[in-house]
Amino acid sequence: MPSTPAKGLSTDDATVPTSDGTAEPIMLELVDETGRTIGTAEKLSAHIAPGKLHRAFSVFLFDDTGRLLLQRRALGKYHSPGVWSNTCCGHPYPGEPPFVAAARRTGEELGAAPTLMREAGTVRYNHPDPASGLVEQEYNHLFVGTVGGALRPDPEEVEETAFVTPAELDALREKFTFSAWFMDVLDTARPVVREITGDAAGW
Repeated sequence: MPSTPAKGLSTDDATVPTSDGTAEPIMLELVDETGRTIGTAEKLSAHIAPGKLHRAFSVFLFDDTGRLLLQRRALGKYHSPGVWSNTCCGHPYPGEPPFVAAARRTGEELGAAPTLMREAGTVRYNHPDPASGLVEQEYNHLFVGTVGGALRPDPEEVEETAFVTPAELDALREKFTFSAWFMDVLDTARPVVREITGDAAGW
């Protein structure tokens, strides 16, 4: 596992700083079509076209009224900068359970601890990012939960946040660009989303 990054530096970049001031590549877990681990690869190399299928996670957190927490990705990110997406997404370190990675990364990006987080299935997709030329070949583990209290987003990761109802999400999607994977992960997670939020929320 990479060394703990220096405060204020992104852990979602392709490399992570070490204690001696150098940088080492972040490693991802490569998987086959069934999700079985078959090896590792450097993060950037896994996203260079045509991409290598790797393990990922996506998190959907809701407030106590059933609104979904969205984030707009920081403008400085090398992949899909400035687009809106789900609460949090990322990659487990090799050998790290996806649930643990999802909780860790939510804390790192948003300064928030998810509660009542549950597994919501997996989805496999292949999405190119036209702006960067990178490709998302992911076997994505989905998690749904709730969040309360104040958020403390890391500006290196998150440009802004918003809590939205289904209708507000539809309006936002008409005006702004969302991540290529957003609807794939949301549609797959909807059954558990409805269990968490209740039918009245409209998800």
